[in-house]
Amino acid sequence: MTEQEQAAALHTPPPSPLSPPGDEATSHTYRTDLSKVRALVLQQGRAAGLSESRANDLVLAVSEVAANTLRHTRSAGTLTIWRQAGQLVCEIQDEGTITDPLAGQRRPGPDATGGHGLWLVYQVCDLVEVRSDETGTTIRMHMGI
Repeated sequence: MTEQEQAAALHTPPPSPLSPPGDEATSHTYRTDLSKVRALVLQQGRAAGLSESRANDLVLAVSEVAANTLRHTRSAGTLTIWRQAGQLVCEIQDEGTITDPLAGQRRPGPDATGGHGLWLVYQVCDLVEVRSDETGTTIRMHMGI
């Protein structure tokens, strides 16, 4: 992180809490296998009216975040999906912690060994919301319908 980015992060107010998922949300808890996560996102994306390309982009984004649960935490992860104001929203929650307030918002360098997945999520989704503290992390990925 550059000095400018560190200064900006220190002077950025904490993000507001996320609103609760919609009433008709669908949830799935995973511990190892991500095939059900991918299938659920693809099915919900198609049902919501996303183009095949956008539905596949959302599957890719959710897969990257869900894989981070398996790679970086000992906890299960929970995927929750719902429609909200012309968007399909996919949320991943786990007990991991992200300490970098700008994680995923900077393109990783060519020699970086990590950080590509969350950066990719920011590239393909219309909006990404990240909340992380000592209790865990929530990442919401929005795709306009």
